[in-house]
Amino acid sequence: MRVFSAATSVALLLLLLVTAPAAAQRGNNEPRPSPNAGVSQTIGTTVIDVEYGRPGVKGREIYGGLVPWGEVWRAGANEPTTIVLSGDVQVEGEQLAAGTYNIFVRPSQEGAWDVIFTEPVRWGTMFNEANPVLEISAAPREAPDQEWLSYRFEDPSATEATLVMHWAGMELPIEISVPE
Repeated sequence: MRVFSAATSVALLLLLLVTAPAAAQRGNNEPRPSPNAGVSQTIGTTVIDVEYGRPGVKGREIYGGLVPWGEVWRAGANEPTTIVLSGDVQVEGEQLAAGTYNIFVRPSQEGAWDVIFTEPVRWGTMFNEANPVLEISAAPREAPDQEWLSYRFEDPSATEATLVMHWAGMELPIEISVPE
């Protein structure tokens, strides 16, 4: 068994502390045009974390343009949007077990949009390789124009909250509840 001296142990610890942040970075040191963001909400004792890339409108037509009607979209930029559930929940009344999922959206020009939860977590736009776990419908609503995509939680209580995706002039509210 090899034993390190105190000085060697301190040097290794310092090396890890200095290099760990660099190793945790993605790709290069250039800022992303669509920066990553996240939002978290506790409902009862269940923690819900949403991580996503924030694309900007940048003068583009979003729905029916950059995000085509009837096609699956990763609900963000860079990689698919990810949701982590510390406990079992119901999404629009349908069961979804604790775990980590990607969220994909299929917008519709008329009527409800499909929201698809998949596993395992995939990077890029590999929806075809993902395993759909739950697909629900949610009704979009018109909203004030917003340059940067965002997610937020509205009306949190001890048993429910609404996860809202907001971008351009549309919001997509998704009801999430936990057992009482």
